[in-house]
Amino acid sequence: MSNSTVKRVFSSIRAIINLAINEFGLNIINPFSKVYLPSSSSVDINRVIPREDLIKIQSICKKEDDELRWIVALLSDSGMRLSEALGLTKEDINLNHSIPHIRLIPHPWRGLKTKSSNRYIPLVKDSLWASLRVLEHNNDSNFAFPRYTSLKGCNANSASAALNKWLKEKLSKQYVIHGLRHSFRDRLRAIECPLEIIDQLGGWSFKSVGQGYGKGYELSVLGKWMNKI
Repeated sequence: MSNSTVKRVFSSIRAIINLAINEFGLNIINPFSKVYLPSSSSVDINRVIPREDLIKIQSICKKEDDELRWIVALLSDSGMRLSEALGLTKEDINLNHSIPHIRLIPHPWRGLKTKSSNRYIPLVKDSLWASLRVLEHNNDSNFAFPRYTSLKGCNANSASAALNKWLKEKLSKQYVIHGLRHSFRDRLRAIECPLEIIDQLGGWSFKSVGQGYGKGYELSVLGKWMNKI
């Protein structure tokens, strides 16, 4: 795990222990309250995958054309989190609409990180190709990626390890699969996409009270900006 991931896990542990201390009226100090964690990792991990490497990865995905590569292609042009993609059902993918899209909603086997994560994502280019391949794949499961998802939950850690290893082999660089999400935001910045639309497309938390007002942007507007990238 990266240092940021470890810090995030420890923050959850601290919160759980604090809640228990308060609920049971314990006269103790949270043992996790002063754990020292280094501020930076010794491994240089590139958060953003450059355009030339992104194009290379997308090309390889179409050649290898299997479930793991469909996941990569889907993430590359949708900006979804890995767990969001893994938890999809085939019914969440709508290709019979004038604007092909994914309706990202919480499921019993996979929740969503924030309230704003519940969203529509227009499908373009490689994310559209990957969605087509998922629906064309004739199996008995309604899950988009049954290799990593069942009614019991999503095995995102296993998928992440496999995909990170594959990225390193193909690019010989310290990229991680989450870098596709960082690249997605930069690509939207590059076309001067409005911040509110960027946040809505990626399911990022709202930065202001005003962003929470109304229904948000229509699918047609989101599709226009997705096609521009």
